[in-house]
Amino acid sequence: MLKADRAARILSHIAEAGSADVHALSELLGVSGATVRRDLQELHDQGLLHRTRGGAVTGAVNLELPLRHRSEKRQEEKRRIARAAAELVPEGAVVGLTGGTTTTELARVLGERGGITVVTNAVNIAAELIVRPEIRLIVIGGIARPVSYELVGPAADRMLSQYHFDLAFIGVDGLTAHEGCTTHDEMEAQTDRAFLRSSARSVVLADSTKVGRVTFASICPLADVHDLVTDDGLTDAQERAIQECGVQVRRA
Repeated sequence: MLKADRAARILSHIAEAGSADVHALSELLGVSGATVRRDLQELHDQGLLHRTRGGAVTGAVNLELPLRHRSEKRQEEKRRIARAAAELVPEGAVVGLTGGTTTTELARVLGERGGITVVTNAVNIAAELIVRPEIRLIVIGGIARPVSYELVGPAADRMLSQYHFDLAFIGVDGLTAHEGCTTHDEMEAQTDRAFLRSSARSVVLADSTKVGRVTFASICPLADVHDLVTDDGLTDAQERAIQECGVQVRRA
């Protein structure tokens, strides 16, 4: 297993479990304890976790993993969500896309289809689409967030205020009926709101692990969302609570 793959597995495991010891990680990864200790120390030095005697714990509540470490998690569910979301996009539409692993999958589906305009603040999505001549691409500027590859802040918000979208697709880190849509970064939340204000229809893309979670910064109440596209891991009770807020739920 490559070093980058080990790091992604370690971060994913610790983010879900809250902690792990060297022995458990050694068995999970199929490598020696010495290799695990070196990996943990490097991740500690990057501020992604805290080393402890014999293992590691998350560096913060609701740890925000860098996009490169999230891209392999629940990938098949995210692809299904992306394909279902693409069905909402008519020919010739103007589409806003924020950053995130699921919106990136949607960008790939839309890139294969073409015939639309995409406005995005995510540099990785821009890189995916710039080689697609059948897509008209507009990139929003701003302050770069290395964790999410997004450009955010006042400059991004001002630029977004000049556009009007048929649909805006946003990724979230948490979603509940009571707290609405949330993310880890306050400035990112503000730019997400700017996307929503510019759009005639607002669609949230979130795999079911995000539902029931609340993270630091509020994006919007669910009353501001028209559709949620998620996977079949959503419970019936969660779906009813979300629908009671006026949101149409689509399970992929």
